[in-house]
Amino acid sequence: MTSLQLTEYVKRPQVGKIGKAVNIRSNFFEVTKLPNVTIHHYDVTISSDMPPPVNRKIFEQMISSYGASDLNNARPVFDGRKNIFSAKPFPFESRTLDPNRPIPVFKVKIKKVATINLDELHRFLEGKAAMSNNCLTAIMSLDILIRHKPAMLYTTVGHSFFTPDGSQSLAGCLEVWRGLYQSARPSPGKMMINVDVSATAFFQGIPLLEFVMKILGLRNPDDLRRSTPPLNWVKVERILKQVRISTTHREKSDRSFKITGLTKTSASKETFKCPKQTANPRDPPEEEEIDLVSYFKKAYNRTLNFPMLPCVKVGKTIVLPIEVCKVVPGQRCQKKLDEAQTADMIKFTSQNPASRANTIKSGLKILNYDDNEILRDVGMKISSEMAVIKARVLPVPVVSYHPSSREASFTPRDGQWNLRDKKLAQATTLGSWGVVLFGTERDCPKIGLEGFIRDLIVACQEIGLNIVNKRPHMTYANPHGDIEATLKQLYVHAGNQVKSQPQLLVCVLPNTGVLLYAEIKRVTDTVIGISSQCMQVKHVRSPKKQYCANIGLKINVKLGGTNNHLGTNVMPYVTDKPTIIIGADVSHPAPTDTTRPSIAAAVGSMGPKAARYAATIRVQTARSETVADLSGMLVELLKGYYQSCGQKPERILVYRDGVSEGQFANILKTEVASLHAGCRRLEANYKPSITFVVVQKRHHARFFPMSAAAADRSGNCHPGTCVDTTIVHPFEFDFYIQSHAGLLGTSRPTHYQVLKDDHKFTADELQALTYNLCHLYARATRTVSVVPAAYYAHLVAARARFHAKGEYFSDTMSTETAETMDHSAYAAVKGDLSKGKT
Repeated sequence: MTSLQLTEYVKRPQVGKIGKAVNIRSNFFEVTKLPNVTIHHYDVTISSDMPPPVNRKIFEQMISSYGASDLNNARPVFDGRKNIFSAKPFPFESRTLDPNRPIPVFKVKIKKVATINLDELHRFLEGKAAMSNNCLTAIMSLDILIRHKPAMLYTTVGHSFFTPDGSQSLAGCLEVWRGLYQSARPSPGKMMINVDVSATAFFQGIPLLEFVMKILGLRNPDDLRRSTPPLNWVKVERILKQVRISTTHREKSDRSFKITGLTKTSASKETFKCPKQTANPRDPPEEEEIDLVSYFKKAYNRTLNFPMLPCVKVGKTIVLPIEVCKVVPGQRCQKKLDEAQTADMIKFTSQNPASRANTIKSGLKILNYDDNEILRDVGMKISSEMAVIKARVLPVPVVSYHPSSREASFTPRDGQWNLRDKKLAQATTLGSWGVVLFGTERDCPKIGLEGFIRDLIVACQEIGLNIVNKRPHMTYANPHGDIEATLKQLYVHAGNQVKSQPQLLVCVLPNTGVLLYAEIKRVTDTVIGISSQCMQVKHVRSPKKQYCANIGLKINVKLGGTNNHLGTNVMPYVTDKPTIIIGADVSHPAPTDTTRPSIAAAVGSMGPKAARYAATIRVQTARSETVADLSGMLVELLKGYYQSCGQKPERILVYRDGVSEGQFANILKTEVASLHAGCRRLEANYKPSITFVVVQKRHHARFFPMSAAAADRSGNCHPGTCVDTTIVHPFEFDFYIQSHAGLLGTSRPTHYQVLKDDHKFTADELQALTYNLCHLYARATRTVSVVPAAYYAHLVAARARFHAKGEYFSDTMSTETAETMDHSAYAAVKGDLSKGKT
């Protein structure tokens, strides 16, 4: 980077101008005063490696003991790990604080790292200096300044702190706590504090016996005594691992333990050796073997009520009966929530914009920036009013269907439309297909299933599909049986019925459980090589016309059709020259999963209308955010584009999902190089222009209308609301677009950051193109919240997880089973399923 170059990414060309101007509020609070003071940065090393909550207690004791004598009466702040910041310098460069007491203690070594002058930060905010390590550390110090006090008082997770006040139980053994998020963010000319409400799942702090009952879905403790049907202890062990517990059988014991697993035998059969009492104390010590039940009666006069249950293992040699343990409260659950828990979480967190704004304002009173002595030490003041932003509502593009439609082209209102009097732009023909209902005729009588299929055919024909075979082969199957054999048999019967290769298998599922759905997709995608359409039996029992029409949309694109496109000249960037729009994403296993790999997915548009996409996937090393074989994936997509259009793309526009700010530099360096390498693999002198845009949804920026006229029916800002001032980067090319109509709660805008731009987009051009593309999501008649290329890549990466052999999603899968899984467990997609299908 040269001395005059402000950023290695793309500098903002200018702010956008097109669209209707509107003032909105956002949950950012301006730092109204930030003097050019000096902040002293220290590295801290604590003698034992402890988690942040313990470290903070050690820090608190250190300040109490040494604040006056050794630390110059300073009021430092601590990040809970390695960094201390202080407005007042300590009277030393390096010192080890050692209590020198006989009881176990922690030694704390403090060493000065740097002196931070905020002048450089001010110059960065004003666009006069590039981001430097000094600026990054200054922003980190402000972050810790505002978070220090809450972190010392409350349970902290990342940038958020949580309290159990107003918590609510989730399905099973969890509960959700509400919290507050805060983060210092640089913006044009000033620092802003982003404050938002947050929520996360914690394990319920209840007796472990009750905890286990909740995992198993039992109401009565006596149900734990049963032998049939067998209790799912594999599931219990999977959830209990790493949960911290305390014991109730010993008085004045505040020690806690981390569960490492369950014993294979029950408490009554768990034996160990302990010293045997002898009549004469002078006799040599002897050992006797004793079972756990007898030991607890003898040592603690405690009769175990559930001796038939396994014990929990803690540490290397300790085992404890479940009924003498209690879950330590305040433990965050990092495991993936199941469907019921996710639904409960959504209900708890869903707040309309007005309610969310009021909750944030109430949270600001808890933060109490005005009365924070630490902020006063550095002369920092923070506004108590949300920032007012000059936003724009972008023009709505014309959406087009088949010319024979009564309303072939129209401008959507409120980000949505319907299929009434519309024919799909390029409808397909469905000649050979089969239907299977996983269940019995008691779940849905045959006459009901046949009636639904008739309604589905009518709805599909109304939107233009040509359904040749109106009486497809139908069958019922056991949802717990051999799914692969069932689907292969259905494939054969469907083909024999009309003497042609089947195009589609329709599968009716009893519920939304993942296991059956995953197995269907594995078999149809990787074993048979045919498109499948799944639906729930509740929709089959009472079919609705809109539902059937939406199924028709999915079927059409799965068979290679195009549902709709944008009007002429709406996207000149895509239509003027051959252009491929690529979406890329990497799907990672759950945080606690150490066995499964990550999956990279890329999709590419197959034509000038950017309405049809092909997909490619790769299995790669777990937790690697970079798309490892982007070069090879690009080659596949470029070949597909050429086969579809007969031209080589002259422009490549990449929307890259799932990248955090800290990964920008690495992604730019590796993935853009991979794109160039992929082009060279096709032709040495093939050098299309490349624009690389990162798509981010995991942020806490929210928009709030300032008047009823500026709001839609849900109380959110209108679809197309674009922000590229006030809360964005001081000078890099980024912007927010809330492209979708609100349905539930407060809409989350999508943040777009341009890392590379050979095309030299203006702000208006890229913002309009991005918003217009959001009208082309094939599976719905509404705008979507994120550009479809990135949306599809996310869906493809998630779908590829289903391609693993075996019950890869089962709650009952043991650790041993998981450890045998590797990249080879994932089968390749067969046939043409990945080509030109959305």
